[in-house]
Amino acid sequence: MSTRLSPSSHQPSLFQPETRARILTVSALTALIRSHLEEPFRDIWLEGEVSNVRMPASGHVYFTLKDEASQIRAILFRLAAQQLRFDLREGLHVIVRGRLSVYEPRGDYQVVVEYAEPKGIGALQLAFEQLKERLAGEGLFDSTKKRPLPFLPKRVGIVSSLAGAALHDMLVVMERRCPIAHIVVAPVPVQGADAAPLIAEAIAALGASQLIDVMIVGRGGGSLEDLWCFNDERVVRAIVASSVPVVSAVGHETDVTLADFAADCRAPTPSAAAEAVVPVLDELLTQIGDRSVRLRRAMRHRIDLARRSCLVIEGRLRERAFPVYRHAQRLDDAWSRLQSKVVRDQSDRRHRLQKLSYGILAYGPHQTVRASVLKVTHLQVRLRDHVNVFLSKRRHPLARLLGQLHSLSPLATLQRGFSVLQTLPQGQVVWRADQVRVGQIIKARVAVGHLLCQVREIHGGPDSA
Repeated sequence: MSTRLSPSSHQPSLFQPETRARILTVSALTALIRSHLEEPFRDIWLEGEVSNVRMPASGHVYFTLKDEASQIRAILFRLAAQQLRFDLREGLHVIVRGRLSVYEPRGDYQVVVEYAEPKGIGALQLAFEQLKERLAGEGLFDSTKKRPLPFLPKRVGIVSSLAGAALHDMLVVMERRCPIAHIVVAPVPVQGADAAPLIAEAIAALGASQLIDVMIVGRGGGSLEDLWCFNDERVVRAIVASSVPVVSAVGHETDVTLADFAADCRAPTPSAAAEAVVPVLDELLTQIGDRSVRLRRAMRHRIDLARRSCLVIEGRLRERAFPVYRHAQRLDDAWSRLQSKVVRDQSDRRHRLQKLSYGILAYGPHQTVRASVLKVTHLQVRLRDHVNVFLSKRRHPLARLLGQLHSLSPLATLQRGFSVLQTLPQGQVVWRADQVRVGQIIKARVAVGHLLCQVREIHGGPDSA
């Protein structure tokens, strides 16, 4: 049986004046919910699967935590995200710590995450696997790009801590094995938040200095946290970019870092790295001595064999030398006879040639030619004299006629200051004023050159004023 409330009932109506005084805005209600939710949930731990990961340019990370039945929004602000050792990925099961908050513009409640770790695996180990996978995808760990170590380096570079026992062990080993090797040490911190960039800078500077032939990067053993600077991406890229081969000697034999994958050679311990870089000088000298003795013995044996072979060949040549000598003697005799015959033939031909030359000189046409040439020369002299006399007689009348012609030439008239006027472009000689008009351009020819003149006035013609 239902009971219908009447206006006289004790329960107040929403439309009554006293009820309307408590009407809230959406923002006010959201603020009330936020104040009631955030205080009791200021420090909570949640477990769930990561999904809908979004990373905008601001550096914040937005994602959703969910289980089989429910889900809740979560945000990881930029400063907290930078402190994470691993990347939040879709499907990753994590445990987070944070506080509950309400995002008032949308009225959503969300978890502000301050710390996160993967469930079932350490954060450092997950970060190690994620970075290893990404760098391997770029080819930084490609075994085909590994460079061989120099056989006998003159200068060895070491990037390590001065305070660690690893440096002392490497120096002792190299001094014992190869005291002539020159050691260049770049001191750096080998653990802590500031170690990675300093190690990367030391590797780059030492490789670019051209002071070393090979480089060792390492330290003694420690926990995963202690060795983490050798898993830093900057250190890995610096090792790959080094201009000299790099040996990684980080921790003990069971310790594995990304520097081991990037280096050209991985040594289980710093002492083993020193042994891999420099050989034992005494052993080398012993090997050189032994090989020198063996080489001398082998050369002596080869020389003996060659000498015996030469003796055998010499004996065989002596047996076959007599027939060769006999043919050589015959060849010498034939050569002598040939030379004598050639000399006689040349002498006979020379005498015959001289006789023919004398006959040609005595009866040849060159004598006639020589006499004719002399006669022609004499006739040329006589002809030149006659021509000069003839020209001299004709030159004076011709000069007189030329003088008369020049006096009558219009050019002589022009030289006395007169000019000849011609119309343009016809070139008609102007001898009357009515042949031109005012403003017309005419050509005045003088003794040297010509002038272009414009008619300004005409007197004695039809255009005269």
